[in-house]
Amino acid sequence: MEESISNKIDLHKININSNPPTEEPSRQYFFMAKCRGWVKDFEEKNGRTPTACVTTFGCQMNARDSEKLLGILEAIGFSPSDSEQADFVIYNTCTVRDNANQRVYGRLGVLKRYKKANPRMKVALCGCMMQEATVIEKLKKSYSFIDLIFGTHNIYKFAELLWASFESEGMLIDIWKDTDKIVEDLPVERKYPYKSGINIMFGCNNFCSYCIVPYVRGRERSREPGEIIREIERLVAEGVVEVMLLGQNVNSYGKNLDEPITFAQLLRKVEQIEGLERIRFMTSHPKDLSEELIAVMKQSKKICRHLHLPLQSGSTRILQQMNRRYTREQYIELADRIRREIPDIAITTDIIVGFPGETAEDLEETIDMVRRVKYDNAFTFIYSKRTGTPAAAMENQVPPEQVKEGFDRLLKVVQDTAREQAAKYQGRIMDALIEEIMEDRHSMEEKQSIEDEHSMEEMHSIKEKHSAENNVPMVTGRLSNNTIVHLPGDASMIGKIVPVSLDECHGFYYIGHCILDETGAK
Repeated sequence: MEESISNKIDLHKININSNPPTEEPSRQYFFMAKCRGWVKDFEEKNGRTPTACVTTFGCQMNARDSEKLLGILEAIGFSPSDSEQADFVIYNTCTVRDNANQRVYGRLGVLKRYKKANPRMKVALCGCMMQEATVIEKLKKSYSFIDLIFGTHNIYKFAELLWASFESEGMLIDIWKDTDKIVEDLPVERKYPYKSGINIMFGCNNFCSYCIVPYVRGRERSREPGEIIREIERLVAEGVVEVMLLGQNVNSYGKNLDEPITFAQLLRKVEQIEGLERIRFMTSHPKDLSEELIAVMKQSKKICRHLHLPLQSGSTRILQQMNRRYTREQYIELADRIRREIPDIAITTDIIVGFPGETAEDLEETIDMVRRVKYDNAFTFIYSKRTGTPAAAMENQVPPEQVKEGFDRLLKVVQDTAREQAAKYQGRIMDALIEEIMEDRHSMEEKQSIEDEHSMEEMHSIKEKHSAENNVPMVTGRLSNNTIVHLPGDASMIGKIVPVSLDECHGFYYIGHCILDETGAK
């Protein structure tokens, strides 16, 4: 197994007085070593290690990018912090919906006060939001206290940009319009020791009319399969039992490689990795989910029984306006085929309400689709007008009051259907990967994507009741089909896959208990 370059390079042995290498990622390790000098000076002046806070807005790919940012900061010598009053604060931004941008602007107002109180504080912004020219102009005009701004295409240059920021005064901006480069093998600080996301491709070629992603993430480019396999092998050697393969549309993986390979073929290679127990992936576009992929999922012992298959609308007319490139009937046929071939699979989806021109009849078709497909979960969104997308210029924008009424009706059907689907597992014994101690309300809220407040209160009281009765803490596990289960347990179980009896269904999650074998072991 090939060793990662990040495991072989000793930053202390790099000659920072020489010219920086031209090849990546060696060039970035050179600048990491340079940045360590800045950290050393900070420590001498302040008698402590500088702290860094990385805040993520957005998708799993952003979360993976943030792990890289934090890994580089820790390699340089920063200590991680959850406080936005840290010495270095970086926001990894999302721009899929306008409210994501507004959240960032709101937080920047708070950071401005922090930096006024601590002028030595460094503030950086990166991610999808930074790829919009109007955003950059607003930041330059109204948020001049920001030290460093970069985008999605040059995130691998973080160490180099950080050093340049340390050496300069004022705002440093480095935005690339596009790139064909993929640079991995940099330090990563994973959030979880037992599971990890893996970037298998970047960018998107689909150009859905409502979506800004192709404009900020660029065109599709796939990593070589050998690189992906070696990265997963290294992760497994470090104790990872579950990986999630990430891409804007994983079904398009491999098409642009010199030696093309399908996503299904990649999955077969990943499944052969010894010690890896679970494989997840997202997101799959319905237009090109192949028979080959269904067959691989059906035969696999490691691929999780969960498929995220975004619908967006149940109306063929609206789907055409969205440039989704499938019809209502084609989606139904695909969902039926998947359920027929893999009966125990959970299908989740994304749905947009209020797309320009959507009528009451269109919404009814979407609601009917939820009942027809019987989604195990759905992420429902009110249409957000994104400047720069074709949909933003469309006529017949739907009035907000009409959108809200339709959204509430859809959400009720989604919740009812999801509860019915979850109830099917009552009394069964299924394997769960134990992910964390069920400690507080915040962590519970993160686990429940469509939970209502009443159910949250119910779950909180159940946790307290079970903890009191059993005199042990509760842990949270995830089934192969992505269902959450809470059960009595302790920290020793975290990262292990254990058989769990699903005793009580509470709509979107279960309360259960771990099944012991004949020896009494879990």
